[in-house]
Amino acid sequence: TRERQQMGATHMAISHKISGNAMQLVVCQVDDGQTVYAEAGKFLWKTVNVAVETRISSPSGSQSGGSGGLLGMAVNAGKRMLAGESLAFQYFTPRGGAGLISLAGTLPGEMRAIELDGSRGWFAEKDAFVGAESTVNFDIAFSGLKSGLKGGEGFVLEKFTGVGTLFIAGAGNFIELNPAKYGGKIQVHTGCLVAFEDTVRYGVERIGARNAQTLMSG
Repeated sequence: TRERQQMGATHMAISHKISGNAMQLVVCQVDDGQTVYAEAGKFLWKTVNVAVETRISSPSGSQSGGSGGLLGMAVNAGKRMLAGESLAFQYFTPRGGAGLISLAGTLPGEMRAIELDGSRGWFAEKDAFVGAESTVNFDIAFSGLKSGLKGGEGFVLEKFTGVGTLFIAGAGNFIELNPAKYGGKIQVHTGCLVAFEDTVRYGVERIGARNAQTLMSG
């Protein structure tokens, strides 16, 4: 079903199809009243009735013209710059009926669609984000300077909250793991981590005296 019941309101998920082998892409059908946003470089093609707007602010950032809005936009842009993320987002909105928009990651690998219902959020490694509905909030989560110095990739995570469809991508093939099946905790090489729910507690630790590697544990 494309419908999601959340707090007494019905939210229509983005209709989509993921295809491809060595490098997957997603084709989204965006209806009137829906908007999909993506980082620069993730757009492939669209139908001509889909308008494109480039903004510095993300859906979680303020769009107002007051000083508070400008400050919020500056803070969000600064966090993305420190994280090595794109400063701008592209917003795709159909005009005069439904339209199609296609997005993809930047490395050969797989894609996943995650449906957020508002009850929990998701963390993703900093290059995983492909696109999302404008009802999904984007933020940068820093796990702390100490963890950042030890963990590299584990330091900066993207955080997604709200209600809507989220698309992520990762190099290679996806492996889904549940820590509860392995005694409640697993260790993952930070370069192999793609995404996890925000209900998972995590940290970064270094193993091995020589040729040390960093692991994300949760």
